[in-house]
Amino acid sequence: MYSTVEKKYKRIRNELLAGVAALAGVFLVGTLWYWLVEGWRWPDAAYMTVITLSTVGFSEVNPLGDRGRIFTISLIAMGLVSIGYIVNRFTEAIIEGYFQDELRLRRQQRLIETLTGHYILCGFGRTGRQIAAEFDAEGIPFIVIDSDPEQIQQAQQLDYNVIQADATLDATLLGVGIERALCLVTAMPSDAENLYTVMSAKTLNPDIRAIARANTEEAVQKLQRGGADAVVSPYITGGRRMAAAALRPQVMDFVDGIVAGRDRAFYLEEFRLDSDTCPFAGQTLRDAKLRSQSGALVLAIRRDDGNLIGGPTADTLLLVGDTLICMGTTEQLRLLNQVLSPLYSKIPRPPKQPPPET
Repeated sequence: MYSTVEKKYKRIRNELLAGVAALAGVFLVGTLWYWLVEGWRWPDAAYMTVITLSTVGFSEVNPLGDRGRIFTISLIAMGLVSIGYIVNRFTEAIIEGYFQDELRLRRQQRLIETLTGHYILCGFGRTGRQIAAEFDAEGIPFIVIDSDPEQIQQAQQLDYNVIQADATLDATLLGVGIERALCLVTAMPSDAENLYTVMSAKTLNPDIRAIARANTEEAVQKLQRGGADAVVSPYITGGRRMAAAALRPQVMDFVDGIVAGRDRAFYLEEFRLDSDTCPFAGQTLRDAKLRSQSGALVLAIRRDDGNLIGGPTADTLLLVGDTLICMGTTEQLRLLNQVLSPLYSKIPRPPKQPPPET
């Protein structure tokens, strides 16, 4: 599915090619006439056709009879129509900025082809815009897919990488590098579209993490059966957060301050212990001394089998495949990232530095 800009560009290009082909046909007809009917040498015939079509006003190469002059009048008319059509199409392309849009699309496509470990966001409605803002605040590479031209225009105004297409199609997902992507987030208003997209993504890349939006409780179960790693219902989640804000306002303020936003003092991050890069596998938290080396706090540990250890103690053992859920400042988490993976890190992105105060 081509975007509106791509469709318009292809139309303009085809119309320009048709105009050039028509002009070439007129030139060929004129040259053949002067050569075969008037009996001129073919260089003279071609020269006469060129000066006639260009209307430069040169005299005739050879004398023409009434029949030849009538044909020359027709040739001028055909040439003016062809050239006028080409000029009209070319002027429209320049005024509408189709060539600039095509160059932007080509640059964007080249960028997409180089992306790896990126995020794919399907849907740029109210939920999708908030997700994109959080991705942008974290400084992670992501691509937006939407079929609504108005949503596409809004995403372009925010300087996001955006594709106008149907996210449920395999061709669309392959076009945005689904096989190289790290995570897929479907935030479209239709549960059916979210389900189809998750199923397609999991088929093309079984290792990708899929996060889906659900509008109903029934859709939550279907999306989970369809392969979604996490399913979020804005209505259920929003209701829970509103209740928590009413019952425990200070807790919610603290959680919001470390989970979302650009101007955070503290961040939450997860680190997976890799046997090839982490030197602390098999040690306790006391022996690893992660807090003293980085200043970051280990809040919880998710074992490889899914078991969650909240508030680990100094005697908690670190195992290969564990995921550490940590809290700290930007610099503390960067230091922890270096400590845990001194040679290589699979963390998709370290926390982005907050913007300088002005």
